[in-house]
Amino acid sequence: MSALILALAAGAVVGLALGALGGGGSVLAVPALIYLLGFTPAAATTASLIIVTATSLTALYAHARTGHVRWKAGALFAAAGILPAAAAGAAASRLPQPVLTTAFALVAALAAVRMLRPGRPGTGHPPTVRPATAAGTGAGLGALTGLLGVGGGFLVVPALVTVLAFEMQAAVGTSLLVISVNSLASLATRGATTAGADWPVIAPFTGAAILGAWDGKRLAAKVSGTLLRRVFAAVLLAVAAWMLVDALTP
Repeated sequence: MSALILALAAGAVVGLALGALGGGGSVLAVPALIYLLGFTPAAATTASLIIVTATSLTALYAHARTGHVRWKAGALFAAAGILPAAAAGAAASRLPQPVLTTAFALVAALAAVRMLRPGRPGTGHPPTVRPATAAGTGAGLGALTGLLGVGGGFLVVPALVTVLAFEMQAAVGTSLLVISVNSLASLATRGATTAGADWPVIAPFTGAAILGAWDGKRLAAKVSGTLLRRVFAAVLLAVAAWMLVDALTP
């Protein structure tokens, strides 16, 4: 019963983050699965992909209904990152885990600092995104995500805001499209490992995350983009600090 309660609570938090902030699924789900529910790192990664895929698709639908998804830019961004992510993922297997963890912590902290900078004044209209810019940014983020493992959403949202000049709500919605594509692609390569997944834990975790995503979407609609940026940056800094301590602790 305690495992079920933990799974439901952790799932609600993961869903809330994805629905409101457009990221944080893997970064929050993997530690919860390992430290709260006793999963091995490999099993936690696969379970996290299942949870994040289902939750991201649900949250994407909710944001698409309100017009907060930039489909063209998001599709270019996601497609451009698939091959670089696969290549970087292969390279990551040759690097020590503490090096990867430290690198991710530094990237997350840098993204948080950029998110805290004053945003460029908006025009009230969706920004004009050059295909080359979207594809180039997506390829770079895909490679970075593949190299560092988790954190796709935490890297996509700051990139959409700071590089492509998206408003926060559009960045959140479009990030969910990118996360959905990347998660589905990653999950497809792990088809054999999902057969032995711990479904009695994963199923309630996923269900709570889906419900939490709807709550997160409603929360995002009620608060300003500036507040969302600050909350996102604060969560990024907390995750960066936690990962840095974990990497430097023997």
